[in-house]
Amino acid sequence: MFKVVANCWPLFLGLAIIMLGNGLQGSLLGIRASIEDFDILVTGLIMSGYYLGLVFGSLIVPKMVGAVGHIRSFGALASLASTSILIHFVFIDPWVWWVMRLVTGFAYAGLYIVAESWLNDEAENETRGQLLSFYMLIQLGGLAGGQLMLNVANPGSYHLFVLISVMISLSLIPILVTVSKAPTFEERESVSILQLFKVSPLGIIGVIVAGICAGSLLGIGPIYASSLGLNVKQISLFMLSLILGGVVLQYPMGKLSDVIGRRQVIIAVTVFGSLICIFASTLTPKDVNLYFLIALIGGFTLTLYSLCIAYTNDYLSQGQMIAASGGLVLANGIGASIGAPITAFTMSFFGTTGFFQINGIVLGSVGVFALWRATQREAISGDTVGDFTIIAPTPIGATLNPELELKEIEAANDIDIGDMEESLRNLAKDLNDKT
Repeated sequence: MFKVVANCWPLFLGLAIIMLGNGLQGSLLGIRASIEDFDILVTGLIMSGYYLGLVFGSLIVPKMVGAVGHIRSFGALASLASTSILIHFVFIDPWVWWVMRLVTGFAYAGLYIVAESWLNDEAENETRGQLLSFYMLIQLGGLAGGQLMLNVANPGSYHLFVLISVMISLSLIPILVTVSKAPTFEERESVSILQLFKVSPLGIIGVIVAGICAGSLLGIGPIYASSLGLNVKQISLFMLSLILGGVVLQYPMGKLSDVIGRRQVIIAVTVFGSLICIFASTLTPKDVNLYFLIALIGGFTLTLYSLCIAYTNDYLSQGQMIAASGGLVLANGIGASIGAPITAFTMSFFGTTGFFQINGIVLGSVGVFALWRATQREAISGDTVGDFTIIAPTPIGATLNPELELKEIEAANDIDIGDMEESLRNLAKDLNDKT
């Protein structure tokens, strides 16, 4: 494990710098949109551009990486992300901002693909889960640190935009000067969301809703905090609390799912998260500690993705888990791309409380769906459930296990494929004897 981390230190260092910039720019644009008096619905659409770009990038960039290699792709995409953030303060226009968020999302999707395929190539089966968990820690740590960097300069000026561009450019240095050999990249067959739904309906629905909540909380969170009259320092603490809540509860919830079952924990997380959101919508920020409240909401919502990934992987063979994550990332990205606009639309009609209401509704819907699924299929027994791993999305596709699809067909139609095969063999033997 430590040897692999040592071999990949340029990648981890570059990624940490990039995530600091990513965490800063998401909150900065939300605050700056409020300063520029952008309509909240327009701002929601602008923020959705990033997640839409992630979807396009996960589909297009693998071909580019396969053609020109990891290091060249990383350099080109980082340069693209560095340039796009600067255009935001040159052209203060919603349409320009939406296009630039789309470009930024596309570039970051490519950076994730390069990083994660590089790590997967370096890791052995025994260390892959630990390595990707460390990678996820780097991602979340960078996002959290980026919130504090809001206090470095006035969001109304150009300084923070330049700082983000500089950080993204600096991230290229450790990658480009590394003496480590980049791996060869082999694009894999993609998996449709429909195929994943056949394997695990709850898993794919949960991943989509996790994306909606992430797009809502991370995209509209700074705008909500700004609408409450919080200053820049308070907004940065608000967003930091949200992310740290997700970090703190990731591992405990995951380990609990190993003990009592994934579905039970998914039900608990979504039901309690929904109740807290509904409770928060009835209060004013002065009634409770706002930072503690948003940390709880972040803890219950930002853990849903990892839980649903683990739940889906329980129905896949070992060799299919990395491959199938491409379809899960696509589903999560689609959810995230509509999360911010839906929340902005709700807030424009119902006021600031709509921020909590919409997240409570979508979380509650997953809890209800999970309870219904419990009546349709028994959960996997404890001895066949894999160990929980906090894993980051890996936009690489693959094929699913046909045996699992047969099991779904058997359950849906109350038939036994094995018995049918035996009957067909006997029929063929009888026909052969007669002829």
